[in-house]
Amino acid sequence: MRAYALACAILAVTVSGASAQISDDAVRIGVLTDLSSWGRDNSGPGSVEAAKMAVEEFGPAVLGKPIQIISADHQMKTDVGTQIVRDWFDNGKVDAVVDIPNSGIAIAVHNMVKERNKIALLSGPGASSLTDELCSPNTVHFAYDTYALSKVTASAVIAEGGKSWFFITADYAFGQQLEKDATRFVKELGGTVLGGVRHPTNTADFSSFALQAQSSKADVVAFANAGQDTDNAIKQSGEFGLVKGGQKLVGLLMFDTDVHAIGLEAAQGTYMTTASYWNMDDKTRAWSKKFFARTGVMPTMIHTGVYGSVLHYLKAIQAAGSDDPKAVMAKMRELPIEDAFVHGGKLREDGRVIRDMYLAKVKKPSESKEPWDYLTIVKTVKGEDAYRPVSESKCPLLKK
Repeated sequence: MRAYALACAILAVTVSGASAQISDDAVRIGVLTDLSSWGRDNSGPGSVEAAKMAVEEFGPAVLGKPIQIISADHQMKTDVGTQIVRDWFDNGKVDAVVDIPNSGIAIAVHNMVKERNKIALLSGPGASSLTDELCSPNTVHFAYDTYALSKVTASAVIAEGGKSWFFITADYAFGQQLEKDATRFVKELGGTVLGGVRHPTNTADFSSFALQAQSSKADVVAFANAGQDTDNAIKQSGEFGLVKGGQKLVGLLMFDTDVHAIGLEAAQGTYMTTASYWNMDDKTRAWSKKFFARTGVMPTMIHTGVYGSVLHYLKAIQAAGSDDPKAVMAKMRELPIEDAFVHGGKLREDGRVIRDMYLAKVKKPSESKEPWDYLTIVKTVKGEDAYRPVSESKCPLLKK
């Protein structure tokens, strides 16, 4: 009896000590996303709900302390996004920032997180520089990047005969990086780039860009943009007869929500690369149906990335016995990444999550069997083959 009482006392002290390692008596996670601009459908409210679903799956507390999710709209403006995060850190006691669609904003926050010794869990931005020359020990790049998108998609399209390319590119950090990465792989695989045009974000009229792409007579017209820009560009390219004229359309960054907005009639046959798809197996379908009930859309890879990154972060806090950023990041690298959409993933020292990627092709209307049944998974590409290898990296964290 005495031994039992002593064991209970030791357990109580251990639990109490672990709980005391949570700063400010709560774990606060800020979802910085786009709630009002051109990236809203692919991230936005869905990202907030995905973070909440991760907390619900983990449990309402970690090490005996509550988990709080807050959110804000960066409006696709770097100054707005950085001010929100600065206020979160200075006044809101936020421990980690999540999502951040828009690479320009993400890079600014990524630098701030390193300076303030916080953690960034990025699923929204795509710039591969975040885990290359700009790498940080405090950032996790969870869902996708321009390197993987370009490599997987370009390899497949060139194999099907798409040798000459023309780019329609969003004129900001993400679009420029995506075009740069895709150009590299096109040329390495024996293809050529005949030209390209750049457009401002949130463009409504793509007619002049579509006509330039058409007159180039390139085999492939590649869209290095995102959100409503991708939707408008593909729709209008279809209206100008690019596909009927024999050109292939490639969405270098496309989501299920883009296909939904464009429609299968216009989007059919388009290649895209994704880190997740709702209709892969029983687990992905079950999670996605819960998500759909809350949001009215099936999840994009940004949404599933928010869910997965928050869940992995909470598991790491539990394992570390603390929310200290250095200890948590060490556990995030140590623990395998397992959730409804990622199996056997791992976090590399440069912040890149190594996970499988999927080459997909948009179905014809006649092939779709139910609502949101939009993609055929053509190929699974192992993370080691999809992402930048260590041998090519400029990240000093990989040189230790």
